[in-house]
Amino acid sequence: MGLDATTVEVIKGALIYAAEEMGIALKKSAYSPNIKERMDHSCALFDHKRRLVAQAEHIPVHLGSMALAVREGLRLYPGELGPGDMLLLNDPYISGTHLPDLTLIAPIFHEGTLIGYAANKAHHTDVGGRAPGSIAGDSTELYQEGLIIPPVKFVRGGVIDPEISWLIRSNVRTPEIQMGDLRAQIAANNTGIQRVKALIGEYGVEVLHGAMEAVMDYSERRMRAEIRAIPDGVYEAEDWIEDSGTADEPLRISVTVTVDGDGIEFDFEGTSPQVAGPVNAPLGVTLAGVFYTLISVTDPSIPVNDGCFRPLTLNIPEGCFLNPRRPAPVAGGNVETSQRIVDALMGAFAKALPGRVPAASQGTMNNVSIGGFRRDDSPWTFYETIAGGNGGRPGSDGVDGVHTNMTNTMNTPLEALEAYLPLRFEAYRFRPGTGGPGKWRGGCGVERTWTLLSEGATLSILGERTKIPPWGLQGGGPGALGEYILLKRDGSRRRLPSKCTVPIEEGDTLVIRTPGGGGYGNPFERPFALVQEDVADGLVSVESAERDYGVVIDPGSMIVDAEATRALRKDRSS
Repeated sequence: MGLDATTVEVIKGALIYAAEEMGIALKKSAYSPNIKERMDHSCALFDHKRRLVAQAEHIPVHLGSMALAVREGLRLYPGELGPGDMLLLNDPYISGTHLPDLTLIAPIFHEGTLIGYAANKAHHTDVGGRAPGSIAGDSTELYQEGLIIPPVKFVRGGVIDPEISWLIRSNVRTPEIQMGDLRAQIAANNTGIQRVKALIGEYGVEVLHGAMEAVMDYSERRMRAEIRAIPDGVYEAEDWIEDSGTADEPLRISVTVTVDGDGIEFDFEGTSPQVAGPVNAPLGVTLAGVFYTLISVTDPSIPVNDGCFRPLTLNIPEGCFLNPRRPAPVAGGNVETSQRIVDALMGAFAKALPGRVPAASQGTMNNVSIGGFRRDDSPWTFYETIAGGNGGRPGSDGVDGVHTNMTNTMNTPLEALEAYLPLRFEAYRFRPGTGGPGKWRGGCGVERTWTLLSEGATLSILGERTKIPPWGLQGGGPGALGEYILLKRDGSRRRLPSKCTVPIEEGDTLVIRTPGGGGYGNPFERPFALVQEDVADGLVSVESAERDYGVVIDPGSMIVDAEATRALRKDRSS
């Protein structure tokens, strides 16, 4: 069969959906709520040259680093992979994210010839280390964060290596959960292998490889066309991580984006040096932030593969906290610094493409991990990220209570968590008035509250935007800050820092309040009717309507006093 445009399109779609099916197999087979319910996993397919050819719409920080994990993992593995083998790794300085993300790579063979690779990355709720959940808020070196797995042959000829399995199970708090999730990852790769072999059976190896090459070239052409549409120039921006978790000083992310014809350069010169705290971002995380932002501000319909990123030039100085040297801790780089990388890049693109970039979203994943022992002495661990406000954008308000930018996970249902864990959820609701004011307001954050029901546990928090709020654009105001409050069973109250690891007791209650998104545009240009609707929906208070939007609402009728509003806006604008 010849290689024509229709065949290429069909194979492109089949490869993308094969990656999606891999994710379905992983989710349905997993043991932990973090993967089964939150879908904290990502899947992709690569060609025989280790180039990304198709990915599912999963987690941006996973997907953007997956190509590095596959390329470097296979390069550094001292042996060879045969049919039925799978390579496992989580070393962040090879796999690109943090230790809880385990990457599993499987070669795809046909009649003894290497066709490509199926790969996936999944966040495990525990991989050992000093704190349950392996997301300590105050770690000072990588070795404190969990078991480090270099590229090893975890599956040999279709059978899990019993010695490596034993090693992993001996170093994690909930071995049955971790092994169940690893078997789910094996199932995902097997699904990808089957789908690629089905394509070979229909089209043959030559046509499949030709279609893969054509799809990558197609993505490159479309990306270069999008870059040409950006005005040539140099666009600079900066943003800040509020503290490192071990020192109360902000860290600067500096980026210069240079557009020249159909090429684009990202230069992070001037970024703060690496620190003795968990916010360092491995190179793969920074790459993922660049890739995600570029796709977002150009055309998200471009098939994401190796071709998309050929027009890029990167300078990420070694030794800065966006490209640290081993053994800097990195647990929070994947989840928190990744978000701030996107904020800084969006700030630069807001100058290059005004009217196309939204205000800052909540800018944090609000990571909460906890673990301990049940009354029957069985161990348990729990990890989740929590939604917040999306930034306002031209023509539309920000979305309330969603996962934004580098995370693309689902909400973890309270019922599922209470069924698995010794926790009782007390509240889960929007935080009214936390979206930044603007012609298009930012989305609201959420409040999520639970009480510990076991005899004691260790809690870790990794968050951001509790000191420096998400910024607004084009005259819009910042979103509200987040906060973490521990209500002790003795009635005392303690505000927790955004990065910490602390013991908690039975009956203690954690209140998590996530940030709102920034507003977009002059708040005084927001239509009266929309402000009234916000007040009616409880998203903006009567006082905030007047203070932030210049809209007077009669407290008796809850109707806008149009005459008083026009007078107030006129007075303030003068």
